[in-house]
Amino acid sequence: MDDDDYEIEDSPLSGEVERDGVTVDIQIYRGSDKQAWILEVVNERNTSTVWNEQFPTDQAALDEALRTIKDEGIAAFVDA
Repeated sequence: MDDDDYEIEDSPLSGEVERDGVTVDIQIYRGSDKQAWILEVVNERNTSTVWNEQFPTDQAALDEALRTIKDEGIAAFVDA
Protein backbone atom coordinates (compact mmCIF):
# COMPACT_ATOMS: atom_id res chain seq x y z
CA MET A 1 0.00 0.00 0.00
CA ASP A 2 1.42 3.40 -0.91
CA ASP A 3 0.66 6.69 0.87
CA ASP A 4 -2.09 7.57 -1.62
CA ASP A 5 -4.09 4.49 -0.57
CA TYR A 6 -3.99 5.18 3.17
CA GLU A 7 -7.50 5.94 4.40
CA ILE A 8 -8.19 8.49 7.13
CA GLU A 9 -11.35 8.36 9.23
CA ASP A 10 -12.51 11.72 10.57
CA SER A 11 -14.42 11.79 13.83
CA PRO A 12 -17.89 13.32 13.81
CA LEU A 13 -16.73 15.19 16.93
CA SER A 14 -14.32 17.30 14.86
CA GLY A 15 -15.31 20.91 14.35
CA GLU A 16 -14.72 24.56 15.03
CA VAL A 17 -14.61 26.11 18.48
CA GLU A 18 -14.76 29.86 19.10
CA ARG A 19 -13.71 31.63 22.29
CA ASP A 20 -12.91 35.29 22.84
CA GLY A 21 -13.24 36.06 19.13
CA VAL A 22 -10.73 33.37 18.13
CA THR A 23 -11.76 30.30 16.15
CA VAL A 24 -9.82 27.04 15.96
CA ASP A 25 -10.63 23.85 14.11
CA ILE A 26 -10.41 20.74 16.26
CA GLN A 27 -9.54 17.82 14.02
CA ILE A 28 -9.82 14.29 15.38
CA TYR A 29 -8.94 11.41 13.08
CA ARG A 30 -7.40 7.96 12.86
CA GLY A 31 -5.92 5.78 10.19
CA SER A 32 -7.53 2.84 8.51
CA ASP A 33 -5.89 0.57 11.08
CA LYS A 34 -8.67 1.79 13.44
CA GLN A 35 -6.29 2.16 16.35
CA ALA A 36 -5.88 5.31 18.44
CA TRP A 37 -7.28 8.74 17.60
CA ILE A 38 -5.04 11.69 16.75
CA LEU A 39 -5.83 15.20 17.97
CA GLU A 40 -4.87 18.28 15.97
CA VAL A 41 -5.94 21.88 16.51
CA VAL A 42 -5.59 24.27 13.56
CA ASN A 43 -5.74 28.03 14.06
CA GLU A 44 -6.95 30.78 11.73
CA ARG A 45 -3.50 31.04 10.12
CA ASN A 46 -3.57 27.33 9.33
CA THR A 47 -0.88 26.54 11.91
CA SER A 48 -1.52 23.23 13.61
CA THR A 49 -0.76 21.77 17.00
CA VAL A 50 -0.70 17.98 17.09
CA TRP A 51 -0.63 16.08 20.36
CA ASN A 52 2.11 13.48 20.77
CA GLU A 53 -0.31 11.39 22.80
CA GLN A 54 -2.93 9.39 20.97
CA PHE A 55 -6.36 8.74 22.43
CA PRO A 56 -8.38 5.54 22.83
CA THR A 57 -11.62 7.29 21.81
CA ASP A 58 -12.52 10.36 19.82
CA GLN A 59 -14.41 11.67 22.87
CA ALA A 60 -11.21 11.47 24.94
CA ALA A 61 -9.42 13.51 22.26
CA LEU A 62 -12.17 16.15 22.22
CA ASP A 63 -12.17 16.31 26.02
CA GLU A 64 -8.41 16.97 25.98
CA ALA A 65 -8.74 19.77 23.42
CA LEU A 66 -11.54 21.44 25.36
CA ARG A 67 -9.65 21.02 28.65
CA THR A 68 -6.59 22.68 27.11
CA ILE A 69 -8.69 25.58 25.82
CA LYS A 70 -10.30 25.98 29.25
CA ASP A 71 -7.04 25.72 31.24
CA GLU A 72 -4.65 27.58 28.92
CA GLY A 73 -7.05 29.71 26.92
CA ILE A 74 -7.66 29.57 23.21
CA ALA A 75 -4.76 32.02 22.80
CA ALA A 76 -2.44 29.05 23.35
CA PHE A 77 -3.18 28.14 19.71
CA VAL A 78 -2.69 31.64 18.24
CA ASP A 79 0.52 32.41 16.37
CA ALA A 80 2.69 34.96 18.12
